[in-house]
Order: sequence, then structure tokens, then C-alpha cells
Amino acid sequence: MVCGILFQRLDEFLNPFLGILWEKYKPEYAHCQEVAPILPIIESFDRPAQTKHQFIDVDAPLLPRTWFVHVGGNGVIQIQRDRFHHNWRKVQPDDEYPRYQPVISMFRSHLMTFTQFVEDQKLGVVTPLQYELTYINHIAQGEGWETLGDIGNLFPSLSLQAGKDRFLSFPESINWQASFILPDRAGRLHTKLQSAIRRDDGRPLLVFELTARGIGNYTALGTMWDWFDLAHQWVVQGFTDLTAPQVQQDIWRRRI
Repeated sequence: MVCGILFQRLDEFLNPFLGILWEKYKPEYAHCQEVAPILPIIESFDRPAQTKHQFIDVDAPLLPRTWFVHVGGNGVIQIQRDRFHHNWRKVQPDDEYPRYQPVISMFRSHLMTFTQFVEDQKLGVVTPLQYELTYINHIAQGEGWETLGDIGNLFPSLSLQAGKDRFLSFPESINWQASFILPDRAGRLHTKLQSAIRRDDGRPLLVFELTARGIGNYTALGTMWDWFDLAHQWVVQGFTDLTAPQVQQDIWRRRI
């Protein structure tokens, strides 16, 4: 699960400030690493969603995205000049999948620390451009499916027609996606299903990702939490609509 905000780029947020900021999170987020930055994807309703590149000048080079990683490995704070994300990830097989409220509360608390730091250091103002909520579900072979011919057992809308007159074999891989508009054009719910292989044991997987992204009229930091509640509702209902009820209950026990 990933919660995030895209905001107007803070050009005064230079590398040295990352070290000062880390001290505020370091008692819990004791590890640090750099990864490639994320380019902004802005939801638009006068044309399809597209990648928009902000202007980067010589005096404000593109900084890497910095991860502050929790001592347990599950929590990750991600920061770059125009983004702040917090995500929970499963590290150990017995890690318990958290509910929405604890994770959004952690995101809210860590974001408050960041916005206060920006204010204290006179780095500018965190002005929201867009919010994002993502759930990524790994469905291992054996959890309701054995081959991609069983895809309809999990996702009834994607059921593959079988019968003696069928010419094609069942697919070797799958890559499906669809988007749905949120109420009042507050954003979109993007859904994606892909086949994959798990790194640690080579076991086949289905990766089912649901991402709500947008802003609508929730343009102030004080109203962003109403947007996240709406986004969470759409992620949950989208998961419910697209997956089989029996599998939800027996295999996943409604993990969202």
C-alpha cells in the first residue's frame, strides 16, 4: 500500500537538507538509500492521462528519490523535490497486512513532519498538485488458480471461453488494464493485472494493482484526507467488483 502527494517543486530543497530531515525520522527509519526519481503523471480530463515533465534548469538539477526505510523494513518514506510518499511492504512471509487506517495515519503524521520542516527551513510551501493511493496484491499460484486458464476463477470479467471449438491455447502471460473516473472528476481509478514470477522462489504470480490518482476540488492540504477516503472507497469497491466473492472470502479474506 502506497500513499502519496505530488506538489509544486521545491527548488530550494537541496541535497544537504535531506540529511537534516532524516534526523527527524531516523529513530524509526534508520536506513537510507537513493533510487531513480518518479516523473509526474497528471490526470487530465480534456485528453488522456499523460506524463508531464516539469522544467528542470541548471540551478535546480533533478535530485534522486530518497528512501528512509523503517528498521523493520516494512515502512518506507519516499521523498523528492515534488513528492512525498509513504508505503507499507511485506518483507517476511508472516508479516500481517495492515488495514487502511493505521497506514494513512502514519502517512499523515510523517507528512506533517515534512511540511513543518519545509516551513521551518523556509524552503517554500507544499502546494498539492495531485494525490495517489495504490494497493498492490501478489496472488501466488495455488491461491485460487493454477494456470492462466483459471483466470476467470479470480476475475470473472476476464473469464476465458473454453470448449472444443476453441483454437487458441490458454495464454502464456497476461497484461490487462482499465481506468474508471472518480465522482466529480476527482481523479481516476487505474486497475492493472499482470503475470509475473516471484524472485525468491521462481513461483508464478498474478500482480493485481489498483491506483487512485487525482485531486479534483480537494486542493488544500486540509481537505486531502477526504480525497484519500474517497480513493480508498473506490479501491475497495473496485477490488470487490473485479474479483470473485468466493476467492475474496476463502483465499484473501478481504485483505484491503
